[in-house]
Amino acid sequence: MSIRKQEQTDRTAPTTKQRGDAAELLALQHLQQHGLRLVQRNFKTPGRGGGEVDLIMRDADGTLVFVEVRQRSSARYGGAGASIGATKQRRLVYAARHYLARLPQCPPCRFDVVLVQGSGEAATLAWWPAAFDASGWA
Repeated sequence: MSIRKQEQTDRTAPTTKQRGDAAELLALQHLQQHGLRLVQRNFKTPGRGGGEVDLIMRDADGTLVFVEVRQRSSARYGGAGASIGATKQRRLVYAARHYLARLPQCPPCRFDVVLVQGSGEAATLAWWPAAFDASGWA
């Protein structure tokens, strides 16, 4: 492939950020269709080494739901689910605690994961309610 042709292809291919944003929107729409209400998107903790919560939702029963959205284009290396290890969980719990510290009262909470495998029309979505809990992360 010529350099010129490669440059044209690179400009039209979505970036990792664009694919992630599309997966997050797909997850948001899916969760809203199942009765969850958006509270906040992309909540970040201050400073280095903190965490970010992709979506903070409220379930119909009042539970505050911290949602991690993971997108992978293929199932190689375990797919999207394999990318949520102990370090990622710890950072999510840290960010959730930081968010909850701002509230006058702590509501019931849970950590959900939405996995998006593939992209575009071929994407498949899996929602794991209560995928993990904060009990192991002091």
